[in-house]
Amino acid sequence: MINAAVVGLGWWGKRLSGFVADSPHLRFVLGVEPDAKAVEGFADSCGFPITADYSQALEDDTVDAVILATPHSLHESQIAAAVAAGKHVFCEKPLALDRESAERSVARCREAGLVLGIGHERRFEPPMAEVLQLARDGDLGTILQIESNFSHDRFVNLDKSNWRLSASEAPAGGMTATGIHIFDLATAMLGAADSVKVICEQLASPIATGDTTTAMVRYRSGAIVVVTSLLATPFISRFAIFGSKGWIEIRDKAHLESPEGWIVTKCFAEGKQEVSEVPAFNAARANLEAFAKAVAGESNYPISTDEMIANTAVMEAIFRSAATGREVAVG
Repeated sequence: MINAAVVGLGWWGKRLSGFVADSPHLRFVLGVEPDAKAVEGFADSCGFPITADYSQALEDDTVDAVILATPHSLHESQIAAAVAAGKHVFCEKPLALDRESAERSVARCREAGLVLGIGHERRFEPPMAEVLQLARDGDLGTILQIESNFSHDRFVNLDKSNWRLSASEAPAGGMTATGIHIFDLATAMLGAADSVKVICEQLASPIATGDTTTAMVRYRSGAIVVVTSLLATPFISRFAIFGSKGWIEIRDKAHLESPEGWIVTKCFAEGKQEVSEVPAFNAARANLEAFAKAVAGESNYPISTDEMIANTAVMEAIFRSAATGREVAVG
């Protein structure tokens, strides 16, 4: 059993604590949240003490790891502090807002022999895990294109001061909230990206960073990945991958915080479409437990740090293209 401190008890930090409440691999023994109003009503029922001081978690010898569900710009400094204290780190995505920052965090954890996990739970969804394996085994043939729309309207009514709407914390509309997950999947299958072109508009909400964003990324393999992230429409998550030997489409029935399962359509070379349903599965919990098993030395964490850096590079290019409207190189 790995003891962890969850840092940041906003919407997602609270959800994470509920996901692992009965986990045999990971338990939260401390929470860190500087905003007392954010934990009103939660502190009495969460089952662990809450402090406003991050250093308390770092100085606690019973804490093996920290789970960071904090604003993106804080990640590097919080990771550096955790490494200095000898704590393993699980960081919500994005790991950083630019490649160099991600490289520094990865290097710190690697040099200290500490596990670094990342909040890309979509890899752990059963239909996505199957797609990854089929792609790696060559069963889809040459990957030609990936298309995805991962959108919701959960941020429309947030207070304008919320960091999730900040141009410095979350540029390019919903890309740091949703689109980044799809590019993580693409990175796992296609490797490094070459160039990015983004259109980002504010059409139907007060979200100044954009509520309608589409990114087209060309990978070095030649494959194209097109991802749309809307912040002013009801939830939809559609992922489709097209290969020379077949294609697969995955549709979520509900948001991953309360999963209800997936509808999967497959079509291979013979041209016959097959539709199936996959039951609900808590992928966010599976990700945290994979991290805990890696900390315990039971298995390797399945998302490599090279992939974390490569995906951060894609996102940095997306931010630059969204700001300029031009195609930019991924570097």
